[in-house]
Amino acid sequence: MREIKVWPHLTIIAVICAVAAGVGVGLWMKGNRTASDESVLTAGRIQRVDGDVSVSALTNNASEQLQWSDAAANTPFSAGDRIYTNDNSQASLAFSGRNFARLQPNTSLDVLSMDRRRTQLALRDGSAMFDVGYLEPGQVFEVGTPYGAVDFNEPGLYDVGIGDNGNVIVSALSGLAQVVGLGGTGQISKGEMLTLLGQTAAEIALSRINGRDAGYLVDDYYSYQYPQSYDGRYSDYNTYVNDPYYFDPYRRNISYQYASPSIPGLNDLDYYGDWQNVNGYGYAWTPRVSSGWSPYQQGYWTNDYPYGPTWVSSEPWGYAPYHYGRWASVGDRWYWVPDGVNTTPTYSPALVGFIPNQNEIGWVPLAPGDPYVARYYDDGWNPHYLSRQDLYQQHLVNLGVPGAVAVLPFDDFVRGYDDHRIRRWDRRDFDGTRAVLDPLLMTPLRNAVIHSAWGFRGKKDLPPGIAKKLHDRQVIVSSAPSDLPFRRDFARQFGVSTVPDRVKGQRFKVKDQRPDEQTSQFVREGDRDVREVNSSGNHDRSNKSTKHESKQIERQQRSEARQVGRVEGDRVSAPAIDRGRGRGAEQKQKHQVQDVRKAQPEMRRIDPSPARPNKHQERPNMSAQPVRQSAPARQQGGGHGEHGQGAVKSEKQAGHKNGGPPAAAQGGGGKGKGKGKG
Repeated sequence: MREIKVWPHLTIIAVICAVAAGVGVGLWMKGNRTASDESVLTAGRIQRVDGDVSVSALTNNASEQLQWSDAAANTPFSAGDRIYTNDNSQASLAFSGRNFARLQPNTSLDVLSMDRRRTQLALRDGSAMFDVGYLEPGQVFEVGTPYGAVDFNEPGLYDVGIGDNGNVIVSALSGLAQVVGLGGTGQISKGEMLTLLGQTAAEIALSRINGRDAGYLVDDYYSYQYPQSYDGRYSDYNTYVNDPYYFDPYRRNISYQYASPSIPGLNDLDYYGDWQNVNGYGYAWTPRVSSGWSPYQQGYWTNDYPYGPTWVSSEPWGYAPYHYGRWASVGDRWYWVPDGVNTTPTYSPALVGFIPNQNEIGWVPLAPGDPYVARYYDDGWNPHYLSRQDLYQQHLVNLGVPGAVAVLPFDDFVRGYDDHRIRRWDRRDFDGTRAVLDPLLMTPLRNAVIHSAWGFRGKKDLPPGIAKKLHDRQVIVSSAPSDLPFRRDFARQFGVSTVPDRVKGQRFKVKDQRPDEQTSQFVREGDRDVREVNSSGNHDRSNKSTKHESKQIERQQRSEARQVGRVEGDRVSAPAIDRGRGRGAEQKQKHQVQDVRKAQPEMRRIDPSPARPNKHQERPNMSAQPVRQSAPARQQGGGHGEHGQGAVKSEKQAGHKNGGPPAAAQGGGGKGKGKGKG
């Protein structure tokens, strides 16, 4: 009898405990994401593609070869992806709103780790320019190579390349970098170039960057990165050294005042749209488009492991507004409402709700206040949810907005549809159907993903020789890549090895090829071996001979520099003419830049230091808001029109008279290191 009396009480207690545990787990998943979860919620953007560029994603199946597909502008990339540029092809990448890379032809770049604390890459072939605009305190930005890892300790512009003979060349056009290899470690600073001649670092050469070559590299990078605003001024390397922050988008673009600078793609929004103060939402961005336009209807769907169905926009600005924030319809226009500027927003493959029907699928943009379930999938395409929300929604705000819902047959959705095949939805066709936040809960989509190894993207193959070279070539990093919940044995599959801890405390023995009056970070840190490398036989006689030869070289190159200055002066003083050069001239300069990179490993000529900036020269007021670049004309029918009772307040470019924030503060929105810090 006692057992019968006690049993109901135990049952009630057990139920209460189970409910409490479930609530506790839900709260934990919402507020306590692990570092591995954060890596899932971080992605970069392929922001520009020229030529034949491919991307692949590593899976958990070690026996599988990498599956390659065509890369397009606005394609997301994340940890575990590899990007390759073929002959005569280039690509520009954005890791955040302030950190970028530009890949030269025949270049392979792996993404090993990418989250708020670490960006770790691997360069297996070719060369790339890395533009580091901001680093948080303790943040790591590293590029592994076959002969060692390059850690960017300060914001700056760095060129890292692998020569035809296999040597690794690291150039610091600005900033400070730490090079870590199996033979030791050391630093290079602005204007220096380090050549690693072997994996054991038996031979390491340190020299100054030739000023004319540096000017070619910087000019080529900025003309590619900022084609709408760059005026050619950095073809003179001294101009760049004296003012390297002139084109920093954080200082030039208003968008960084209203959204987090960690979002890739912010730098495109000023040129293609406007920020306005919208009642109930604050400052929101609206694109300059024709009337009747709706978001998520110009582009295509792709299946991106581990995120599943992912939206890739064909609009030039179409990255940030489709993977962050929400869309609100006010009056007759759409507005992108980002998360707060001081938040750390998380990446989403597409912020939409899916509406299934018998043979069709619809999708609608999520509005502010609509729920979203962050997720990733394992190699069996089983979902792992990082938040607790109801996956089925009866009401989404934008379902009632005319033209907001796009509808396609399942087959067209999977193949990548033609924009002309889209149709507006008829609510009667979907009567009684609830929206779903996980698209793979719909059986037709899940079957399409499971039974097709290529998901929604077309297959392509790299030439066998290149594929084998990238697979076999090992890279060295300073620390092991972060663990990823959706990729096992990651470092081994990607051919990554770590520098032993005992080596990290040793100093490189460097052959210093700069003039004697120049000092490097190696020498300043008291490494006597640096000077001993240059000492053999009669020390005094050798030093005298070296000084004499260096002075002769300096005199000769000063004379050459004066002559080059006369020739290039017209180009720098008349950028409008230079920007209008023909296609042939542009191709010629591109080949000149490639020749510069190939010649660097063998370069022995040493330029004198760039002229020291005049301390009395008036420096620009970098805290003031720069003049915004001109924007394309608004398309016909794209005016804002009447929004009803002043719902939208237009922002004045010059004064922010509607209560907008002041001009972007220096430093990058936090206590980190950024180009904004003068």
